[in-house]
Amino acid sequence: MPDSQRIDDLRRRVQKDPASIAFAQLAEELRRAGQYEESVETCRAGLARHPGYLSARVTLGRALLELNQLEEAQSELEHVLKNAPENLAAIRGLGEIHHRRGELPEALAQYRVALALARNDPDLEETVAQLARQVEPPEPVLPSDGLSFDQMQSELLKLAPPPPVPVSAATEAQPPMPKPAATEAQVTPPPPMPAPAASKVQAAPPPPEPAPPPAPEEAAPVATPPTAVLEAASELDVAPAAHEPVPSEAELEHAARTVAALEQWLDAIHVARADRRA
Repeated sequence: MPDSQRIDDLRRRVQKDPASIAFAQLAEELRRAGQYEESVETCRAGLARHPGYLSARVTLGRALLELNQLEEAQSELEHVLKNAPENLAAIRGLGEIHHRRGELPEALAQYRVALALARNDPDLEETVAQLARQVEPPEPVLPSDGLSFDQMQSELLKLAPPPPVPVSAATEAQPPMPKPAATEAQVTPPPPMPAPAASKVQAAPPPPEPAPPPAPEEAAPVATPPTAVLEAASELDVAPAAHEPVPSEAELEHAARTVAALEQWLDAIHVARADRRA
């Protein structure tokens, strides 16, 4: 049946019975045909008798939207969503109202709710993608000379100071110190040679005279260590630990770039996870 004939039949039916709920179907056919003003009049006349007819309010809100009466359209659609939160037509209508006003974040939120109810809708998917590019910031892009995570870790390890050498290993690594040469004072003198035995024909010696009392022993002088011994003893001192190498300005700058790239890479991961949760 042509649209015009269907509209005429519904119009006659409503005129014959003004209390008929066929007004909602007539108003929707008028809206689809582009006769928005008559659609609004038909809806308001029928809603005066049937105020709880939500589908008629959706038709009224969408017709008002086409007439660019955004405040009245928003009021009707929000009334519908208070009673039917998952009404897809009302959600899309609110999204379009925010879109026309330039309220892009609010429009994107409504369109995403509608897309969750009508999955794989190509029109909604395209609208959400376009608004997301305008509203949400792009993902951070690594610099042209950006490094992978493994490369960043390798570079950071290169700039780390070397681990301390254990005490036992440092002791083993040192060459043995030469022993100091023995000095004249430390050389033991050879034992005295024995006296030759007396000849048999030699006469017996006279009796010995009493020995004089021994003189008091003098303290042996303390020998001063020679210079060679002192120098050898000074070499036994432990050498001071070597200073750790100080990185150059180029290495510091490279490390800073590496850390900045790593932070950008981590921020990108947080943004991707937030999108998945949304």
